[in-house]
Amino acid sequence: MATQQPSQLRHPNRYLTTHDSDGNAIISHAIEPAVAINDFHGEFTASLLYTNARQPELTGDADIDAYKSYLASPPGITISEGSVCRICDLPPSCLTAMHRTASLDYGVVVEGEVELVLDSGETRHLFRVQRGTNHAWRNATPAGGWARMLYVLESSQPVKLAGGQALEADFGGIDFTEKA
Repeated sequence: MATQQPSQLRHPNRYLTTHDSDGNAIISHAIEPAVAINDFHGEFTASLLYTNARQPELTGDADIDAYKSYLASPPGITISEGSVCRICDLPPSCLTAMHRTASLDYGVVVEGEVELVLDSGETRHLFRVQRGTNHAWRNATPAGGWARMLYVLESSQPVKLAGGQALEADFGGIDFTEKA
């Protein structure tokens, strides 16, 4: 579904913390606070707030340098053995494609109403912990409003069924490469 109107949601900002030479906590100025809003082929928009490819190395801001490389060349929806934190904005009445990732996901509705849709037909309007199941998201905000979700995805092993069959990632035909 193409974006029907410009989002009325506030532009997201991100503030990374670090330490000064005395060990005091300070706001890092290594990356501008305003985050880029990237279009996912007209279906929804997303902003990459932070990411890492493994357990973060915080000494010397090595994790911030790694994050800068992901800003220059954005990852897919997940990072193998890493984590991704992003905001996704869903236009009115948006229903994403059914998809599954090899990750443990935390999804929090920040604005509007969003409905979790499972391939079994079950739906929920609640915060949930997504554990590698096939799912879609529907913007259920009344009066055609936008919805915003915050996602944190942590890489995981694929789910294996009782017979040993692995449920691999399936993006439902969505190209999760970001377009600026």
